[in-house]
Order: sequence, then structure tokens, then C-alpha cells
Amino acid sequence: MSEPTPYEKLGVNDEASFEEVRDARDRLLREYEGDESRQEAIELAYDAILMDRLRARKEGKIAVPDRIRYPERVATAVQPTLQNNTQRRTPSWLSKLLDQPSQKDIYISLGIFAGLGAISFFVPASTTWLSFGLVVSIYWLTRKENKFGRALLISLSGITIGVALAALTNQLLVLSRVVGDGFFPSSIQMVIILLVMWLHACFLR
Repeated sequence: MSEPTPYEKLGVNDEASFEEVRDARDRLLREYEGDESRQEAIELAYDAILMDRLRARKEGKIAVPDRIRYPERVATAVQPTLQNNTQRRTPSWLSKLLDQPSQKDIYISLGIFAGLGAISFFVPASTTWLSFGLVVSIYWLTRKENKFGRALLISLSGITIGVALAALTNQLLVLSRVVGDGFFPSSIQMVIILLVMWLHACFLR
């Protein structure tokens, strides 16, 4: 009985792609984990196939893609490309302004502002909750880069934008006759202001 070929040892045919040969080797190595003799035979069969493919390539029978022949070149070329694309997509001034908080920071800050919003439904006291929100926002921003002036400016911009959105929401509700005429702070408008303040405090720096 003739000796099985390296292809037969890996369970692939001689026209199998490089990926199929590699996957077959990995699968067999996992299957015979702990059996050193079998694993050595699998590695030898894999090496024999690679040598056979290399010999065939030199003879002009097959063409090996550069990503297989020179994987380190492909990886080196892809990394700068990804970096350049990221830099082109995000302006430098915007990347300096935006923050990437951890999930823990997101949940903690969201819990604080959501708590203030929930309290405002039961205890309407607009100035009090806005003051608390401002203090929390300044603290949260200051702890990022220890710049109080910048934290105060961003916090005040958050209140300003929040008030503008709350006023717009109030006018839309009045026009649609959902609520009577009058300016905020109703509970809905207060939640909008606190939401904007949270976005500023959490995702800006």
C-alpha cells in the first residue's frame, strides 16, 4: 500500500487553496491536541505542501499572492492607510474636543444627570436642579484635564444650548396645543436641558 501524500494526510486535494490547507492543518492540530507524534506528522505534511507550492510557483505553474508571500508588507501598508483615513475623517480640532469616556464614566455621569431629571418631575425647582447640573458638569469636565476655565465654558455652553432646545420644544408644544402658553421649565424642558448638559460633560473635554 503506497504512502499517503501530504495532501491526503491533511484531508485536502492538490488543488486546495492556501487558506483551505491552513484551515485543515489547524483543525487537525486541534483534533489531535496532546498527541505529539500526530501533530508532528501534520506539521510535516503542511510544510511539504508549502514546499510543493513554492516549487510549482518557481516553475511558473501557480502564482502566489503577495499577501501570502509577504504578509508583513501587507500589514505594514494597511496600518498607515487606516491611520490616514481616520485622520482625514476626523479634523484635528474636533478630535481634540471630543472625548472617548469609559463605559463606567458614561454610566456614572448618566446616572447622576438622569437622577436630577427624575427628581425634577417630582420636585419642580428649576434653578436648584440647573445649579446642581452645572456643578456636576464642571466637576466632570475638570477631572479630565484639570482645566477649570475650559470646564466652566463647556458647561455654560451646554446650559445655553439646552435652554435653546427647551424653548424650541416648548414653542412646538404650544403650537400643537399640547401645553398652554408659557416658557420652561416644565419637567420635559428640564430633562432636555440636563440631557444636553450630560452630553457636553461626558463626551467633550
